[in-house]
Amino acid sequence: MADRPKIAAVVTEYRKYSHAQHICDRFLEGYGWNGRHHRPPMDLVSLYVDQRPEGDLSMERAARFAGLSIFPTVADALTLGGTELAVDGVLLVGEHGEYGVNEKGQHLYPRYELFRQIAAVYRVSGRSAPVFNDKHLSWRWEWAREMYDISREMGFAFMAGSSLPVTWRTPSIDMPLGARVTEAMCIGYGGVDSYDFHALETLQCMVERRRGGETGVRWIDAYRGERFWEAHHGRVWSRELFETCLARSHTLAQPRHGFNHVLPTLDEMKSLDEDPIAYRYEHNDGLISTMILLNGVVRDFNFAAHLLGRDRPLSTQMYLPMPPAYTTLANFFSPQVNNVEQMFLTGKATYPVERTLLTTGLVAAGVESLNLDQSRVQTPHLDLAYQPNPESTYWRT
Repeated sequence: MADRPKIAAVVTEYRKYSHAQHICDRFLEGYGWNGRHHRPPMDLVSLYVDQRPEGDLSMERAARFAGLSIFPTVADALTLGGTELAVDGVLLVGEHGEYGVNEKGQHLYPRYELFRQIAAVYRVSGRSAPVFNDKHLSWRWEWAREMYDISREMGFAFMAGSSLPVTWRTPSIDMPLGARVTEAMCIGYGGVDSYDFHALETLQCMVERRRGGETGVRWIDAYRGERFWEAHHGRVWSRELFETCLARSHTLAQPRHGFNHVLPTLDEMKSLDEDPIAYRYEHNDGLISTMILLNGVVRDFNFAAHLLGRDRPLSTQMYLPMPPAYTTLANFFSPQVNNVEQMFLTGKATYPVERTLLTTGLVAAGVESLNLDQSRVQTPHLDLAYQPNPESTYWRT
């Protein structure tokens, strides 16, 4: 037991169905994996909780698990009340909580502020440990870039993102490594500065595997409401990819005209979603990607792409169990936690944090375009080239 890695968790809140509950509980109680109950070969020993709303679970968890202690500060959680770093890995779960929303609709979660406190302990201690950051790095691009730069400067493994890139896929496929991709699309659902990140991650974990790897993004255009439908009618993006994504959905709204239509008509989709949103952007190598949120039409995340030498689009769905299992079981957190475990054990990220840095920047740029009356936003700061992990990391059963 003395040789087992010790893990600290720094979270914004720990209540039922929060990300902290889904992630931390898996380190405490284990989870189903490959047909068995898997217990991580490490111990969650310390916890810092920034807010305690009604229904807080942190005190109950500390009382039930003898090895877990709650500390009043981030530094205390990482040093176990001492003066130097005393843990072998850190979970940073800055999702959920009452932190306000700015005029652009961005949730002001304090991931950057909490990360800086973690890094401060590393500097004082003269050593560091791997960090996992749940979802995108920050609502502010400059802070996200600083988080990435600090991890590189100090030399610790840094991994981030959501469960979308690592959950099941239907069908169970990956983008062929080195494929020549000319256009890509994801149709999902949800809101700005939240589920747009999930849809962008769905796109990025696929297109980063194209020939040459990721090259960065030149510009982004946002479309909303009637302008979205004008762009759709004008074929600004591929109608074939749009329909292919819809055909992959398990939650697609059914057409009202019986067997005459496989998909809802455009009029039906307009009535179902009065405020559709799209981010369309060009990568530095010329690839065009489009992220679409169609609330009321779908409630899942579906990918399609045109590949040179392939007659039909390559397509799949990043499968999340539908309600009520979505909130109660949330099994898609299991592959995410499993990847984090591997990082804590090996000291190496299983997939590139540059993916999350880029998608963080795309969310911020997309929100900015919407805020600027859907004007194009140039993104020279997203000149981020990187190579994907050659091995697939999504959950295959």
